[in-house]
Amino acid sequence: MTYKALAIDLDGTLLIGEDLPTAHKEAVAAASTAGFQIIIATARWRQMAQGIAAEIGISTPIIACSGAQVYVPAEQKDIFDHRLPLDFVKELYAICDANRCITTVTTDVDTFLKLEGEPDLSLLPAEMKWVSQLTGTENNLPRIATVQGSSVVELIRSELKSRYEATVNIYDSIGPSGKIILTMTAKAANKGQALLTTCHYLDIDPVDVVAFGDAENDISMFEIAGASVAMGQADERVKSAASMVTSANTEDGVALVIDSLLSTGDL
Repeated sequence: MTYKALAIDLDGTLLIGEDLPTAHKEAVAAASTAGFQIIIATARWRQMAQGIAAEIGISTPIIACSGAQVYVPAEQKDIFDHRLPLDFVKELYAICDANRCITTVTTDVDTFLKLEGEPDLSLLPAEMKWVSQLTGTENNLPRIATVQGSSVVELIRSELKSRYEATVNIYDSIGPSGKIILTMTAKAANKGQALLTTCHYLDIDPVDVVAFGDAENDISMFEIAGASVAMGQADERVKSAASMVTSANTEDGVALVIDSLLSTGDL
């Protein structure tokens, strides 16, 4: 089968922590040179994804915020944009403000960081803004919210998950440190639907896409793509949803699959 595009997750897949391994960088660049469309599909906000894309030397649509946004750098516009509902946001912010935790919420161009004590602001990305509380920022609804802190995570699951299951996705994702992060997006926002929109924009069939990932939020993308690759360190649910399993991200798993694809034309 002839594939035309690669949809690649970042944390735990293409990246090791914050680092882009040389083997992965070179393999993705080689695929791009060979004519593959490269689609970054990440839970990170789009500015961070654009930085990785620039490091590789690509400029194609980016699936950001765990599928809540598809951004086209060449046109500086969104072609897919879903926000968390206001009633949920108000309750989420109240819980996070009342408890010790680390929370990020990504709006249009800003990502608000709520944690106890003001951090060294010089260490934060330009688009990240520290706030002592989230309540009061609801006028710009977030595309994605993430929370770390075991007691608060369990409180959100017990107080909000069942009541908002019809309108909000609440699931675990894996951050740069490898730790589990509770992640929340609107129900319509997932990597699968975002990939469909991206394929339509690029005028390619989703069956011609190979998707790479390691976490629960990648499964919807696996269900849309023609082929899917789970990383070696992924849990069994993710592995069972994929067409194949490669080595861990720390063992050049993405590069191994791309090198095989480029040399044989198939997986």
